[in-house]
Amino acid sequence: MNIFELLTALTPVLAVFVFLVILRMPASRAMPISLAATALLAFFVWKVPAVQITAAAIEGILISVSILWIVFGAILLLNTLSNSGALDSIRHGFTQISADRRVQLIIIAWLFGSFIEGAAGFGTPAAIGAPLLVALGFPPLAAVSLALIADSSAVSFGAVGTPMIVGVKQGLNEGVSLAEIVENGLGNMSINQFLQEVASTAVFIDLFIGSFIPVILVMMLTRFFGENRSWKEGAELLPFAIFTGLSFTVPAFLTATLLGPEFPSIIGGLVGLAIVVPAAKRGFLLPDKPWDFSDTPSETVNIQPLTAEKTMPLLLAWLPYLLVAVFLVLTRLDFLPVKGWLREVKVEWASILGTEISTSFEPLYLPGSIFILVVALTILFHKMNGSLVRKTFSQSAKTMGGSIIALGTAVPMVRIFINSGVNLADLDSMPMELAAMVSEVIGGNWPLAAPVIGALGSFISGSATFSNMMFSLFQFSVADSIGVDTRVVLALQVLGANWGNMICVLNVVAAASVVNLGGKEGTIIRMTLIPMLFYALLAGVIGFLLLI
Repeated sequence: MNIFELLTALTPVLAVFVFLVILRMPASRAMPISLAATALLAFFVWKVPAVQITAAAIEGILISVSILWIVFGAILLLNTLSNSGALDSIRHGFTQISADRRVQLIIIAWLFGSFIEGAAGFGTPAAIGAPLLVALGFPPLAAVSLALIADSSAVSFGAVGTPMIVGVKQGLNEGVSLAEIVENGLGNMSINQFLQEVASTAVFIDLFIGSFIPVILVMMLTRFFGENRSWKEGAELLPFAIFTGLSFTVPAFLTATLLGPEFPSIIGGLVGLAIVVPAAKRGFLLPDKPWDFSDTPSETVNIQPLTAEKTMPLLLAWLPYLLVAVFLVLTRLDFLPVKGWLREVKVEWASILGTEISTSFEPLYLPGSIFILVVALTILFHKMNGSLVRKTFSQSAKTMGGSIIALGTAVPMVRIFINSGVNLADLDSMPMELAAMVSEVIGGNWPLAAPVIGALGSFISGSATFSNMMFSLFQFSVADSIGVDTRVVLALQVLGANWGNMICVLNVVAAASVVNLGGKEGTIIRMTLIPMLFYALLAGVIGFLLLI
């Protein structure tokens, strides 16, 4: 690549940081500019045919529709629970577990979020956890940023293992079969056995990293959102935070090692909740004085004021969230017929404009449809009248404007970047050219860079699954060429892809939209960037040490 081609390949990355992070533009303005810049440079510098660029943009628009459906469902569920009075009762219930905001954050964002990630993926944990935290009195910026950071370790096995069993497995293929270099590297081992070993290795490394995410969460909470702006107040919860971190990562490691990549996040989240909630009620490892915000948060969202009174039976209030969890699990299990029924309904466009680009989504299978179903049931269970229902739908629709523009331009930009391999400049796709350049510079120290490549893939594509699909064969090939264990390098790819979700513009826009924080996407990315880099680099160091 020459300098102009390098700048073109970096355009989606640079545009996000310049417009969102440095200039602090709202995503609804920044992403259309970024899309235009990416498309023009792809055409004039990368020499991607106009029909390929247009087809990739159409693919992106269809993908954005599926993301917006999830966002709308999450917003609608939040407003339904708010207007029915359920959130009053939920807030009261959390004070019965612990009045300490640090504990509430860990239970909702880390443990409950990990379970939802394991069941659904698609950014669902932040879409559920952030508004729930706001409803409990957390500042919206804290709720979104910390929910995104918490939704990291569990992503390896999100949506019943999709990043592994679809992302990595498909990423190791050339066409419909395993790439020759992979087949030779596996020897007598089956691809499923190999994936299980990659999964086990990933969670083993995460025992030394992911277990400390709750520590980072509470320290950031007290430092950036507490009255005293204190790291120390977060560190006071260090023993309990490590305890809760291990309550997820240890069961997840055992599940990945013994059962494979489908259920570590689901089982880890459930076991963690079963251990931590009773422990918190008993004050186990907790300071005597609970921590709280000093004042009512200045930022607000479109929800009714909460009262301290218990206005609805707790089980009835929690029933919608329980139904979401149950329905997500039931619709993701292969041995039940429900998954097949839902996936029969498909919106598809094959060979868009005569190119090799095709896309599809299954509207009934998306978490957004489950949210809508649960909303309908909640209206009945909570006995909401017609005027309240109309108000709820109106509130939800009004908050979608900025998200439609931001996601409707961000996703096409990403797809142009990814589909740039068809060009007249004799270049590979932009992400693969960037990865190859990094591998040449790093050489034998590749394990240090492997997680960063995974994170880059998620940051650009908006999905750990896409990142794994994009870079798994590349990572395997580099590991094979430098003579290191391919399982460790692929595990680092998987972990990096997880943490890239913290700063992924698509996830940030979607989560911000749910709590009416449109325009603050750059601020959110600045909050999540340092933890992402810390964990990616630490994983690289651990991986490097494992390969010595």
